[in-house]
Parts: sequence; structure tokens; C-alpha cells
Amino acid sequence: MIDESKVVVGEHLHRFPGGLRLRHNKRVACRHAVARPALPTQLAVPMLQQAGPPAEPVVDVGDTVLKGQLIGADPSGLGARVHAPTSGTIVAVDDGPISHVTGQPGMRVVIDTDGRDQWTTLDPVDDWRTEDPATLRAHIDMAGVVGLGGAVFPTFRKVDGAHAAGIHTLIVNGAECEPWIACDEMLMREHPRRVVTGTRVLMRASGADEAVIAIEDQMGAVQSALEQAAAELGDNQVRIVRIPTIYPEGGERQLIQTLTGREVPAGGLPQDLGVLVQNVATVEAARAAIIEGKPMIERHVTVTGDGVAEPRNWLALLGTPVAHLVAASGGYTSAAQRLVIGGPMMGYALGRDDAPLVKAGNCILVLTENNVRPTQPEMPCIRCGECSRVCPARLMPQELQFFIRSGQLDAATDISLEACIECGCCDFVCPSHIPLAEWFRHGKAEARHLARERAFADHSRERHQAREARLAEARAEKEARMARRKEKLGNDAERKRQVARAIERARAAKEKSSTPDTTEKDKGGES
Repeated sequence: MIDESKVVVGEHLHRFPGGLRLRHNKRVACRHAVARPALPTQLAVPMLQQAGPPAEPVVDVGDTVLKGQLIGADPSGLGARVHAPTSGTIVAVDDGPISHVTGQPGMRVVIDTDGRDQWTTLDPVDDWRTEDPATLRAHIDMAGVVGLGGAVFPTFRKVDGAHAAGIHTLIVNGAECEPWIACDEMLMREHPRRVVTGTRVLMRASGADEAVIAIEDQMGAVQSALEQAAAELGDNQVRIVRIPTIYPEGGERQLIQTLTGREVPAGGLPQDLGVLVQNVATVEAARAAIIEGKPMIERHVTVTGDGVAEPRNWLALLGTPVAHLVAASGGYTSAAQRLVIGGPMMGYALGRDDAPLVKAGNCILVLTENNVRPTQPEMPCIRCGECSRVCPARLMPQELQFFIRSGQLDAATDISLEACIECGCCDFVCPSHIPLAEWFRHGKAEARHLARERAFADHSRERHQAREARLAEARAEKEARMARRKEKLGNDAERKRQVARAIERARAAKEKSSTPDTTEKDKGGES
């Protein structure tokens, strides 16, 4: 059991292992204030925008919907709800491009917008300061809020688990470690009061006693804005801490280690250290859900890269086509070569730009030939150890890749394959050009598939064993029942014999009593 009194957050900074110092290009997209793009004529809203199962559509073609209206339910309780980003008419409920890392199509609800942007009835909390924390968490759940740092884990479940665990500190992650991405920085710079207020709201919802907003050490303007906002709100429970700009310090476990000097236990959760980590945009979404009653229907997104004419940050509705946002940013340049969702390190290539913006879409990155490393032939591993040196999770990437490549998934799992955060540091430094992160993603997917197959086999075996046990019990019960019946029949036969003998004795006695006594008569005749 960890002594929580020793976990001091943000008093002294520490180093996590490995990592890289990368050249950042954030300023390119920060020359303009955040704006809203023109309303598209059509929005395609995917039902899978969160970790867990996809939502199930609750609308049909021809239905009229209002902004914020529920269009995707979560009957499993493991995913998140989906809401209409604007008012309009449902024109399709079908499979189509959904901006997912797999590149596979998925279920979506397509809305023809009516231009009125008319809200449905909202249900904000009257006073979050006095409201029961469970009610605050329920509002987050109803609003479909998920983690906007990339993991898109349902926020309600994460906060609920933290509250049950009795955490003491909320860490708000404002460290955008990926090059090019600046949407969180612009949110904190332009709306610091919302960020500080949202932090306090989540503190109450989670039961935290204090909060730390972690920002990169190059965000001087952000620090000033947040500190001023905290002072104006009279808040002394929220501290602003600047951390070194070392990729991937924005990773949850790396950020915790930087602030506390402690590592989250293998297979454990941040709440094991008494902390809860939430992305700064998630904090703002939770604030909007509780104080304004607004569901998650939009997000800040950076549209940038040398392949975009006018890089900038937008506050865009979910379901907006990527092409629409690129066009609002001046369109593609003649040198545009690759379209990426996310950053250059952990993002994924998008094969088409009619795919919609989703909750995980913090950046639309258009790269040119100069930004993309030329494809190199994969060479054998030379065992140089560079990948191990830069791994922030203290893994041995060369060993993991060997086991995965040779089909030894159990061996890869034994040396902590699941601990890989797929940051791409190993790819970046590998002199043999081995796509290590791609191998790890493949290995983890295969390991999970194997685990599901084993679980299914175990479940089938347990069901078979339970069936055999039931049949054996039924046979035993039947045999016992037959034995009791035979015993009963035997007892009945004996009783019948006893009754028959009693009847025979009674009959004999009766016959004896009814026979004439001739002894005296014979004597009288002789005299």
C-alpha cells in the first residue's frame, strides 16, 4: 500500500526515463485567435468516438433533431453518448468513413444542417459548489464527455473510479508534447477562467483536495493567463506548474512521474497514487456539461502543417468534414503530400479528407515531402540499444519486436508489451528503420485477440464442465429417486404381505369360530 502522504504533486520536478527533445512548430498555428468555421451543409457524426463499444443510433432517417439532442445511446454503460452537433434533418444512418485509426468504416448518423443552430432544452446544475458529487458525475455521463487528450476514455467512468478510490489531487494535463499541436495552448490562453473553473468543478466531482495544471515551460503567456484567472476567482487550491518540454511528457504516466517522482504500478492506475489526470480540454467540456448543461458536440482543433495555406486553431463541430476545415484554413498548398489526424509522432494517416472530425481529433496535420522522412528499407536490428535508451516506459523494444515477429505473444506480454504507450520514440531513433511502434500496435491487438479467444475457450470449457456437473447431478438425483422408489416399493410389498397374512389369520380365525362343535352331541347320542 502506497503512503499517500509521501506523494507530493508539483513541489519538485522529476525526470521520467528516455524521451526526446523535438523541434516544435506550434507558433505557426497560434498567429490567429480561435474562431468557428462556417457551418457545413452536412455533418456525419460517427457512433464510435470513444474507447469502448460504439453508441447505438436512436434516430431514424427523416427525423428532425435539435442541437444537443441525443442521437446515440450507450446501453452497455461502457462507452459514451453521442449528440447532434446542430439542428437539422437525419438523411442517413449508415456505414461510412469515421476517422478511425483502423481506417475501417463505421456506423454514423448524417445530418443535413438547417442553418438555425437551434438548441434542445438544456439541464445545467444550479450550483456546482453545493451539488452532490454524484450528480455532477451523472451530468458528465449524460453529456457524453470523453478524454480529449487522445485516449477518449469515458470521463464519467474515470472520475467515478477516482472518487471511489479516494484520490487527493487532480492533475490537469496542459502539456501538449506533440510537435505542431496547439489547440490546448490556445484554449488555456483565451479562456483561462473556464479552465480554472472547470478544474474546480472536477475537483468537487472527483473528491480531490487540490489541483495542479501542468503546462510546458515554453507557455509563458499561458501561465500568466491562468494565474491571473485563479487570482480573479479567488482560488488558492489550483496551482500552475511548468514542466520541461520533453516528448512525451504529456503522457499520463510520464506526467505523473514528472510531478510526483513516482511511477504508476505496472498494471495499476493513477488513482493508486491518489491522483486523477484529465486533459485540459476535457476539463472545459466537463465544465460546460455541468454549469451550462451542454453535451460534448464540439472541440478545439489545430489545422496546421506546411501543406496548409493558413494554419490556425478552430472550435469546430464534431462531424465536420476534414476537407471543410482545411478549406477554411486556406486549403492545401501545392506541396501537400500526407494527411494526418493527430501529431507526427502518434497520429495516423488519413486516406481521404471527407472523413469527419471526431472527439479524438485534436489536430489535422498536412505534411509535405520535406516533413516526411523518405521511405527506407527495413534492415535487421543491430542491437544498438537506442530504442531502449529513449523508451519512456523502460521497455526493451528490440526484444518486444523479436517476440512479436516470431509469434511469441506470450513472451512479449511477459516483458510488459501492454505498457508501451506507442509514443514512437523508438521509431524515431532506430538506425535500421524498423517500424517498431507499428509492430507493437499489431502485437497488442493480436495479444488482446488471443486473450479474448482464451477467455472464450475458458468460458466454453467452464460451461461444458458446468453442464457435465449438472448432468451428473441429475443422474445422481435420478438414481437416488429410483432407489427411494424401489425402497418404497419394497416396503409396500412387505406391508402387503403383512396385510395378506393378517387377513389370512383373520379369515382362519373366523372359519374356526364358525365351525359346529360336535363333541358333546356325539357324547349325548351314545347315552
